[in-house]
Amino acid sequence: MLSSVQALLAEHQELQNQLSEASVHANPTLAKKLNRRYAELNAIVSAYHSVNSMQSDLDAAKDMAREDESFAAEIPAMEEKLHEANEKLRRLLIPRDPDDGRDVIMEIKAGEGGAESALFAADLLRMYIQYANSKNWKTEILDKNESDLGGYKDVQLAIKGNSADPAEGVWAHLKYEGGVHRVQRVPITETQGRIHTSAAGVLVFPEVDAPEEVEISQNEIRVDVFRSSGPGGQSVNTTDSAVRITHLPTGIVVSMQNEKSQLQNREAAMRVLRARILAAQQEAIEAELSAARKSQVKSVDRSERIRTYNFPENRIADHRTGYKAYNLDQVMDGALEPVVQSAIQTDEEARLAALGESS
Repeated sequence: MLSSVQALLAEHQELQNQLSEASVHANPTLAKKLNRRYAELNAIVSAYHSVNSMQSDLDAAKDMAREDESFAAEIPAMEEKLHEANEKLRRLLIPRDPDDGRDVIMEIKAGEGGAESALFAADLLRMYIQYANSKNWKTEILDKNESDLGGYKDVQLAIKGNSADPAEGVWAHLKYEGGVHRVQRVPITETQGRIHTSAAGVLVFPEVDAPEEVEISQNEIRVDVFRSSGPGGQSVNTTDSAVRITHLPTGIVVSMQNEKSQLQNREAAMRVLRARILAAQQEAIEAELSAARKSQVKSVDRSERIRTYNFPENRIADHRTGYKAYNLDQVMDGALEPVVQSAIQTDEEARLAALGESS
């Protein structure tokens, strides 16, 4: 472990030197990338110095205890703190997802359950917006397709973070949300009080920092324009402002109609398209490495049922981590952090185990 820390200390110093150069800050994309890595290494450097300081204090206490037994009483507590500090450092040394510091684009889609599923999709959207607000992240609805009862057939949400530290990144927290979310409750359309089960799908993509990260040639896309429509298919726009972009090499299709300007819809569509292409590239790599990676909570299988929201019991349960709590009302109001942390910790444990097997 010591050799790997020394290499990271040297990298930290090199980054510090680079970030002091004006030429680096003339390139915002490069500066952002270097700042993320520097913030990540800051935590490791701080933990390393903390371990060294605690080890020195413990050694001094043991020396003094040989001459004065009263110092011996402090040693067990000091050893426990040193053990915790070493464990923290060990966890920080787990190779981090390079995208953890990125912002995200999230898509929530109604699934099985018709109108009730669309209403649940709206509830999930509100939950994620409230969660983002609790972390002082910024949210922006890029596009939405509303249902007749006020839900969403599908909705796209951009979430922007506020920290250079990858551990505090939006992707670091929300990448585990992708999958099928199941709800059990009495729908507002149910006249006999029966509990129904329906589902909504959530897709999460790391957002591209700059267009040049994912280059898209004009001859690789087909752009179609059409008239926007609202719930029930009614026209809400008298001009062809809605945009559909098809990426020919991958077949990825993105439609946008939220804005009244065709240019704004095109810009939003390209933003989502780049995120989807980046995600597709990374998923292909993840699929190849999945056996070695051994992550139990971030699957490339988007059909995986990851969580159940049981309203009659006020219960939320994550099927990947075993997390269960009876505060669903609070979670739906944005108190999602314990659920998110259960996914982060489960993934950490799996990667720690994988590191142990490979060492």
